[in-house]
Amino acid sequence: MNLLVIALAPVLIILIYVYVRDKYEKEPIGLLIKALIAGALAVIPIIFVESALSVFGGSYTGYTAVAYTAFVVAAFTEELFKFIALYLVIWKNKEFNEKFDGIVYAVFISLGFAAVENVMYVFQYGQSAGMSRALTAVPGHALFGVAMGYYFGLAKLAPENNSKNFLLALIVPILLHGIYDFILMTQHKYLLVAFIPFLYYLWKEGFKKMKEHSDNSRFK
Repeated sequence: MNLLVIALAPVLIILIYVYVRDKYEKEPIGLLIKALIAGALAVIPIIFVESALSVFGGSYTGYTAVAYTAFVVAAFTEELFKFIALYLVIWKNKEFNEKFDGIVYAVFISLGFAAVENVMYVFQYGQSAGMSRALTAVPGHALFGVAMGYYFGLAKLAPENNSKNFLLALIVPILLHGIYDFILMTQHKYLLVAFIPFLYYLWKEGFKKMKEHSDNSRFK
């Protein structure tokens, strides 16, 4: 029970924070739960695709193997299925009526995935893994979701560059996720030194994107 709390508490805290930040028109709880479940269910195809891609990357060695695992196996696969879930859940939904909504739903989907992933890691590696992931991996998934939702909102509701923003909603989180994983997977001392500034960048940009869409809310 304690391990389950450790695994899910950071997810719940961030979900509540994002829900509260949606100040001007709250999203329906039922639809938010649907997004959360969609993110959790995305784990199923992700496991199969990651396993297949890992086999194809078996011939790579050194940093090439690490880059393949970080950017293709992990980042591309996970962000792609989160993106598909996001599109299926809200793209044509009438509740998707302001840019900040893209961030809200993308974060809920990302944290649905992160919740399942975190439970798996914590039950496998224990309390210490849960504590470290509460400060790194779980917020990381949320911030990748902020980036995805930011551009997804622009793609749906901005007057121009819709196709460009639609692509950026997938490409930017893949790049951020890939860099995050690559730094940790290499275990190179100089890259690990850069990990804290990179986390700071993710947080800073995430809050900046949330503030921009919130300040420009049509319901303000």
